[in-house]
Amino acid sequence: MPSPLEHSLAIRKIIHVDMDAFFAAVEQRDRPELRGLPVIVGGDPNVRGVVATCSYEARRFGIRSAMSAARARSLCPQAIFVRPRMDAYREVSRQVMTILRSYTALVEPLSLDEAFLDVTAATTDGTLAVEIAREILDRIHRETGLTASAGVSYNKLLAKLASDWRKPHGLFVIPPERGLAFLAPLPVGKLHGVGPATVKKLSAMGVETVLDLRNLSLEFLVTHFGKSGGWFYDVARAIDERPVQPSRQRKSVGTERTFSKNLADRSVMLTTLQEMAAQVAARLQVLHLAGHTVHIKARFPDFTTVTRAYTATEGIGSADAIAAWLPELLDRAVPKSTSVRLLGMTMSGLVNVLAASRVAHQMNLLDGILIQG
Repeated sequence: MPSPLEHSLAIRKIIHVDMDAFFAAVEQRDRPELRGLPVIVGGDPNVRGVVATCSYEARRFGIRSAMSAARARSLCPQAIFVRPRMDAYREVSRQVMTILRSYTALVEPLSLDEAFLDVTAATTDGTLAVEIAREILDRIHRETGLTASAGVSYNKLLAKLASDWRKPHGLFVIPPERGLAFLAPLPVGKLHGVGPATVKKLSAMGVETVLDLRNLSLEFLVTHFGKSGGWFYDVARAIDERPVQPSRQRKSVGTERTFSKNLADRSVMLTTLQEMAAQVAARLQVLHLAGHTVHIKARFPDFTTVTRAYTATEGIGSADAIAAWLPELLDRAVPKSTSVRLLGMTMSGLVNVLAASRVAHQMNLLDGILIQG
């Protein structure tokens, strides 16, 4: 039987839609000769590039996102490497988001290829959320030629886990009465907000599964993990009250990468940061945001970490505009002949470019009125 809290949350109908191997799928769609072959989208394996994503055919060889391209080639010598075409991916993303917004205004994009939808209002007439999800997947396939997977549940935590359950082109539902049981055997690292460092710390405490985590008291978790401990306590019990926020106020957008071996080649460092800039710029565009401050982070082999930043007078959001500041920031952050084990790149001081353009338009109109007057 569901708990009273599960009943209170069950009124929500949340869908998480996630495109399948998105970048690689676009390449296979646009280049039929690549279909059925192991395709890797990312950097050149000859110059220590990195895998952005890969097709399911490549994943069967153990290739994963953020893996070095050289390692990917060693796992699958016959793989076909393709450079990213961000404009093509953004165009397909716009198509997908338009489809999603035809069902509800409550669409929260997480990246170019995934989003949450709250379809609670759309189900008041008896329509089932699973029917909406199935129709969305059918439309995406029909209108873009690509496949997506979807998860349906009563909160964001479970909906996102569900969308990954039957990939590719799958649909999975976790009803309120199944939330606790579904989570129980999962590794704690599957929970939103539980990263590798936390997994390691929990493992040292004998906590491997969500059920193990559920057996810890709130007091214990808060003592050992601070504010995050309260979140861990809730999500272990399938509690997630985060709303779907179409225009949520973000403080920053960024990404980082830990290298399997310490990296000393500065040209590869810069290339890696430039690839990150492209990823961050793509996400900013989807969210209609620009940032004022470019940050880079470097972690050294002794685990010390430094950050350096540049603040622009106007918001910037394009990959080229962000990348223009990376050489200087890299020089300031990482001394010559120094290795790094992690690099990160973040944009902060975010502004909504749609709102900013509306304000500028209004100011131009006001200027015209004043001049005419």
